[in-house]
Amino acid sequence: MAPLALALLLLVPALSWARTPVDEALALYASYHVDLGNLDRARDLLEADLRKAPTLPAMLALARVYFTVGDVEARTDEEKLTAYARGREVAKRAIELAPRNPDAHFLYGATIARWGQTKGIFRSLFLLPTVKGELQTIFEIDPNHAAGHALAGNVYLELPAIAGGSVATAEEHFRKALATAPRYTAIRIGLARALMRRGQYAAAREQLEAVLTERDPAFVADWTVKDLPRAKKLLAEIQDKR
Repeated sequence: MAPLALALLLLVPALSWARTPVDEALALYASYHVDLGNLDRARDLLEADLRKAPTLPAMLALARVYFTVGDVEARTDEEKLTAYARGREVAKRAIELAPRNPDAHFLYGATIARWGQTKGIFRSLFLLPTVKGELQTIFEIDPNHAAGHALAGNVYLELPAIAGGSVATAEEHFRKALATAPRYTAIRIGLARALMRRGQYAAAREQLEAVLTERDPAFVADWTVKDLPRAKKLLAEIQDKR
């Protein structure tokens, strides 16, 4: 899934310009594809900064770092659950500090959803009302929140129909997200998966090939580590399907 508020990702500063712990941590985070250890360095900087002063930028950045640690660095389900749980805790603190910040609600919903996905869908259905509540709040604040629509798309795609899952609804959310953030390649991965579920393999292939040929991805680290390998894998799966 991939997955911080899109505006924050697009504004990650260059390392040489880093002036605050949050700036430096975001620069490290933006280069985790070069050195995976940069995730740990970013996490440690932000944890230390929060101990000094609990600011919204630090909380948003740290929640996103923990989300990514769970996705790409954690090796066991237990490690993933721990990372997502800490990200959820930090995102909740961000909501308490800024109740009308859509990025805080997105990160809270995303870390809960990922925790539930790791734990198992049917074992985590009790979390669904919370995730849907966060999505509702996000869209009340910002109806065009790209990351929020991407999260909604993944939720509706992963849920079984009996629990409210809907491929058509998932596709609708992915298309809304893509209209706002066409260079956010994780959205194309999600849309391709929805199209595959509907048997629209040519359209899915088009989205996946767009991931491979993207020359200016919104977040290079995620594109390199998560989106490119996923696109190649999905393309291989539908190679002979028409």
